[in-house]
Amino acid sequence: MISAVRADAFAEPAGQLRFTVRKAAMREIPAILDLINGYAARGVMLPRTELELSETIRDFSVAILGGRLLGCGALHFYSPSVGEIRSLAVAGEAKTHGVGRKLVEALVAEAERYELGAVFAFTYVVEFFGKVGFQAVERGMLPLKAWKDCVRCPKFQACDEVAVLRVLRTDRWSKAQGQPWGESTMGADEQFIRIPTPGR
Repeated sequence: MISAVRADAFAEPAGQLRFTVRKAAMREIPAILDLINGYAARGVMLPRTELELSETIRDFSVAILGGRLLGCGALHFYSPSVGEIRSLAVAGEAKTHGVGRKLVEALVAEAERYELGAVFAFTYVVEFFGKVGFQAVERGMLPLKAWKDCVRCPKFQACDEVAVLRVLRTDRWSKAQGQPWGESTMGADEQFIRIPTPGR
């Protein structure tokens, strides 16, 4: 429940909206909170607070049209080689205009600028992510830190989102690695946290 973006947010543009995708500004926190928490109220996303968003605003990119927020998304770093695309949300009136696609493209481009080895996401729209170079993966391939948000989710024990991964630099990401996100700094007990599995 980290993303509110569904298939209609990634549909091919029905009409040309001349929106801009750029990094978020502090002044946009109230609009981003309204968008994310609007979805959270319907049980589609996790709620965020002003404090949480203030601390992570540098992760966020926004789609803007005439000063109006059409969508948002964040690139969150977990290690020098891997990051997560999360908090994707598109305003209802902006769906089917390619806003979700442009946000994901911008976040992937940002990950490439930082020379990340890979980016991952949790999603309901595996088909879309497949079109932009992601593939479904086993959740065990992802860093355990990625589950810190999941613990707060009501669907934690019956998650129905799918983990998807896009490798950006094969020299920094190898499936052959025992822990693709880098060397473990956790104790033995922490490495065997039970990861939630998709609900049936």
